[in-house]
Amino acid sequence: MPAAKGAYTAEHIQVLEGLEPVRKRPGMYIGSTDMRGLHHLVYEIVDNAIDEAMAGYCTQITVTLQDGGSVNVEDNGRGIPVDIHPQAKRPALEVVLTTLHAGGKFGGDQSGYKVSGGLHGVGASVVNALSSWMKAEVRREGKVYVQEYRQGKPAHDVRSTGKTEKHGTTIEFTPDPKIFATIEWSLDIILTRLRQQAYLTKGVAIGVIDARKERPEADKKYPRLYRFAFEGGIRAYVVHLNEEQEALSEAISFLKETPEGVVEVALQYSQSFQECVWSFANNIHTAEGGHHLTGFKTALTRTINAYARQFQLLKEKDENLTADDVREGLTAVVSVRMRDPQFEGQTKSKLGNAEMKSAVETVVNLELGRYLEEHPGDAKQIVAKCLLASRARLAARAARDSVIRKGALEGMTLPGKLADCSSRDPSECEIFIVEGESAGGTAKQGRNRKFQAILPLKGKILNVEQARLDKMLANTEIKALIIALGVGIGDVKDFSKLRYHRVVIMTDADVDGAHIRTLILTLFFRYFPELIDKGHLFIAQPPLYRLQRGKDVRHVFSDVEKGGVLREWGIGRGALEAIEEGEGEEIEGKEGKETPRKVGVRVQRYKGLGEMNAVQLWETTMDPENRIMLQVTMEDAEKANAVFQTLMGAEVAPRRKFIQTHAKTVKNLDV
Repeated sequence: MPAAKGAYTAEHIQVLEGLEPVRKRPGMYIGSTDMRGLHHLVYEIVDNAIDEAMAGYCTQITVTLQDGGSVNVEDNGRGIPVDIHPQAKRPALEVVLTTLHAGGKFGGDQSGYKVSGGLHGVGASVVNALSSWMKAEVRREGKVYVQEYRQGKPAHDVRSTGKTEKHGTTIEFTPDPKIFATIEWSLDIILTRLRQQAYLTKGVAIGVIDARKERPEADKKYPRLYRFAFEGGIRAYVVHLNEEQEALSEAISFLKETPEGVVEVALQYSQSFQECVWSFANNIHTAEGGHHLTGFKTALTRTINAYARQFQLLKEKDENLTADDVREGLTAVVSVRMRDPQFEGQTKSKLGNAEMKSAVETVVNLELGRYLEEHPGDAKQIVAKCLLASRARLAARAARDSVIRKGALEGMTLPGKLADCSSRDPSECEIFIVEGESAGGTAKQGRNRKFQAILPLKGKILNVEQARLDKMLANTEIKALIIALGVGIGDVKDFSKLRYHRVVIMTDADVDGAHIRTLILTLFFRYFPELIDKGHLFIAQPPLYRLQRGKDVRHVFSDVEKGGVLREWGIGRGALEAIEEGEGEEIEGKEGKETPRKVGVRVQRYKGLGEMNAVQLWETTMDPENRIMLQVTMEDAEKANAVFQTLMGAEVAPRRKFIQTHAKTVKNLDV
């Protein structure tokens, strides 16, 4: 009997078999199908090889980027088993690469690994499902075994193709263009991740080969061959992270096996005001921390306070140092390895094993306490740094309370220079942080008053990379910005009170504008990283040129784009040269060997936001229907941290080296 109209019966239930769920909902397994998800495929395959290295069976991993978007990952581990699986009645290789939750990481004491980063055992099979083509080659027990796949399904049986004295696994795959928005590998992203893995895994060498004939413009600055091998482990990693800072002591490191797992910690203090702490579980970066990181922070605060009290560096009347005090200027790496890690989600951003909190606490209390007692000179410098941070914190609290109190006592009166919007729904509101009063005035006239607020900043704000919170809050422009955002500052931030869900930096397209933009980005990166993480920060993209031919008007954002439009209009090289020399007027140029004639093109170069009238600024830069904006992300926080330290930090030598290295690549320098 047919189901009634609108009925919900068993026939409506769709059953997805094998790897079909992965292709149907790839975001559930790799987070997204953008650049981040694309590169996650490489991480999954490399993580399997790293698991072999952590188990003591692999010493070499090589990743090769190839033409056509394919990637080859080779290791010299034991090789994936190829014998018949007792339950599945198929070769183990095929089971591992075509079945979710199948692998050598589930069997407890009988499993193939004591520790691994592949929590769910879905990594290799997910990569297979999301690839248009994959090939697995296994070298073990003197033979070579091969199987190929199409969209996760075997193209043929596992077969032996010859003999070999080598051992290991090679996985080659091509991501499916039907799944991913782009298949363009970033050598920079891959190098950063694999360098990190080499630091975390002593005894393994990781090679990266870029074999692509045609490389993206951004990748051409890198050599084609890299090799990473760091016998110093995470101690060397901390030194690397801290290399552009003035260190207070040698890097401190210790490793201890506990009943819960292996705990490894390295740390070093510098004269910086910033904190840089990285946590890992089974070599997986836990971006959102977890119990291991909580244990480290708790033990660090307790141990330094205990030492300061014991040697009377803290007097009886003094308050204990806070967690923030002891982490100012700290660079640290916390790495734990355990048999059964409990992560949140396939992307493994947070460790949920509660037992690792007490394990890390115990190790840090014991080993760091011992180091401080055995190195009194270093210990006194570290405590002195923490005490200075404590005094600055008290001064900052007074300054911060002043900012918050000002907003509250004046009935949440906002800065006088802020032209606020009428809407009170933060999800539809946006604020433009504009360079200068002139551009601010134009933006105020051109905006949509319902949902767009304008905050003009006078001059260049304070470089917060070289200033503590108390000095920062004394800066009028920064104070106005903090009050306008509404979330507070320091340890009392409340992002539920954010007044605008789009915060847009809008500066001129010149050297001064770039400097101001960098100063504002430094402020957000150091004091409001949550806004970046949640996708609230943007950079406006005002056009560089206005091109007009008759009634056809185009706004373009680069010289390359300008040349493309002019060629589209049929303007020859001679006229193009004339246009370069005579911007802003109708141009007389030559078409090939023809006589000079008017080509009827007007080219206007916008040298600043203030040169646009209100209508132009709205149409090109502020109108949601037409504008282009860049969303600021923290894809690679480690690299971002290093860049801000180099460009905005107190050390001059690294900045000079950066300028000398990149000076020749600068185009259209406006001096």
